[in-house]
Amino acid sequence: MSQTQNKPAGWGQGGLTGRAAELRRRFPTFRELQEHAETRTPSFAYWFAAGGAGDGAPNHSHNREAMDAVRIVPRYGVDVSQVNTTATLFGRSYALPVGVAPMGNIGMIWPEMDAILAAAAQKARIPYVSSTVANVGMERLASLAPDVFWFQLYGVPRDNHAISFDLVRRAQAVGAHGLMLTLDVPARQKRVHDIRNGLVVPFKFRPDVILEIMRHPRWALRSLRHGQPRFPNLAKYVGGNPGAQEIAAFVQQNMNSGLTWEVIAKIRDIWQGPLVVKGIQHPEDAELAVQLGCDGVLVSNHGGRQFDAAPASIDTLPAIAAQLAGRATVMLDSSVRSGLDVTRALAAGADFCFSGRAFLWAVAALGEEGGDHQTAAFLEEVRGTFAQSGVRSVEEAQRATILHPNAIWLQQGN
Repeated sequence: MSQTQNKPAGWGQGGLTGRAAELRRRFPTFRELQEHAETRTPSFAYWFAAGGAGDGAPNHSHNREAMDAVRIVPRYGVDVSQVNTTATLFGRSYALPVGVAPMGNIGMIWPEMDAILAAAAQKARIPYVSSTVANVGMERLASLAPDVFWFQLYGVPRDNHAISFDLVRRAQAVGAHGLMLTLDVPARQKRVHDIRNGLVVPFKFRPDVILEIMRHPRWALRSLRHGQPRFPNLAKYVGGNPGAQEIAAFVQQNMNSGLTWEVIAKIRDIWQGPLVVKGIQHPEDAELAVQLGCDGVLVSNHGGRQFDAAPASIDTLPAIAAQLAGRATVMLDSSVRSGLDVTRALAAGADFCFSGRAFLWAVAALGEEGGDHQTAAFLEEVRGTFAQSGVRSVEEAQRATILHPNAIWLQQGN
């Protein structure tokens, strides 16, 4: 799962040697990766991922505070010499109970990031979910991650969702093992940092943009090699032989509203595999998803970057898990930064987790090595927090005792 390490040179956590050990020493947590990523990417790209909606504050901090509030009550005297981190999701076995969440336009932050993460997920044997607006096409990503590839769909309402349905069929044809429907983007949101930076794809080479690019030569050279960010999954619907600007304009014009329950019902008729609805935050919506035949729900507030007033995902998770009571798979994303967060989510009611920014900052900071670095970190941390909690498997982690002061228990109908 990780780069080769030599034998320990002595006692202590600094005893390992080799490239992987060096990266582990320099970048042991999410914080160090994000800080280094900021030095390697132009500010307009960095704030596209780091900024929030509304007033522009990184409002995903609310997710972080809520996650940190969850406490696990450990049980001791348990033999934890053999901890098993594997998880089964829709009949398939994965090495960890965490996968790579869908993230759109991340090639702007580090060119070819989609491909780097797909390859790392395949190597680590964890799910990789490609976004509709990935900067690498689903066909290529599926070839890089044939055993773990999933596809995430944004609705394209043009022509009664004909494009949406065609994307579903294409995902089926390339062998996607799951389809994730994003429900929590019914409209575009105001993002102050993007407005201030005049963010547009393809880039407009204003003086301030040129200056930012010049300050980040590694990013600039890689962008020069791979070209401007594109949205290849949607190129065929533009017509002709469109360039990056034509495809981007098509996305801006046509991806302008979210999926509805009526459209989800039609997709259920088309899609033959596991179907997950992403963005669930209310138990009644989780119930609707199950009634329509969805196999799972992903409790998510879009990483805290879509709606300032939305509650933290970890706070709504217990009520949704209780509502479904095992009738569908319950997953969580938003502020899953470490193995401890994964263990917290499992104990609070999740069957599985997805993480976005942890993987994103790792690749932005470390390039090609970032995906392997982050999967190795999750493996080490999940093993460690399982053992420290006194659990030896995902199933035992789901029965762990927690203190969760902020959990939201909504009464149905309110």
